Amino acid sequence: MLVDSHCHLDFPDFSEERAAVVRRALEAGVGRMVSISTRVRRFPELIKIAEEFEAVYCSVGTHPHNAGEEAGIAAEELVRLSEHPKVVAIGEAGLDYHYDKAPRDLQAEGFRTHIAASRQTGLPLVIHARQADDDIAAILREETGKGAFPFVLHCFSSGRELARTGVELGGYVSFSGILTFKNSEELCGIARELPRDRLLVETDAPYLAPVPHRGKRNEPAYVVRTAAVLAETIDAGEAEIAEITTDNFFRLFSKMPRPAEVGR
Repeated sequence: MLVDSHCHLDFPDFSEERAAVVRRALEAGVGRMVSISTRVRRFPELIKIAEEFEAVYCSVGTHPHNAGEEAGIAAEELVRLSEHPKVVAIGEAGLDYHYDKAPRDLQAEGFRTHIAASRQTGLPLVIHARQADDDIAAILREETGKGAFPFVLHCFSSGRELARTGVELGGYVSFSGILTFKNSEELCGIARELPRDRLLVETDAPYLAPVPHRGKRNEPAYVVRTAAVLAETIDAGEAEIAEITTDNFFRLFSKMPRPAEVGR
């Protein structure tokens, strides 16, 4: 069994065939999917999807792109919404200096709010980091000093130092289809250096489809390809990488019940 730790099943890309997408994932051996929130104000739409499909869970949070339009959402609101049994994470939140779609101060404010909610609930924070390595690392160090919280650096494409900092502070690192791209040598090198008990896989669907699907709409079933490349990268078998990443997932996303068929 594999787990797609990060996808966006509520996006319009899937509206016409969401059930078929989930079915294909299950047929491919992807037993659980986490559909990640990007807008708290659209949480009702997301939770309906998680309630519809047994294999789908979700998070609650505001993407840094939307930090401006959802400024002022309190940690208490995130905590309250996270009480739903299908909510297993906080986020995604973080910093994105590539697109800069929201003022950086509001991105940072939202990031810290989500950290507070993660710390209070014990749910993992899903972190979006793009071209903001130094500031992400600084906030993680400062906030961890106030009290530890679980987190994952999702769709990792940042530098070696941020990966090391994340692991040092107790975090996990998740790899997407980017790992399969031809220019991913540096990223593969980072993956090889990380402890195996901190590795996750994801699609970030509908984005970043892995080779040989690159350029097409991504979907959770394709996490199988990313996992295969990760296995090759760290010199592990495909069955071994499935066990490693699935064990890691359930350790981090501890609220999610583990399917009986994944038992020892």
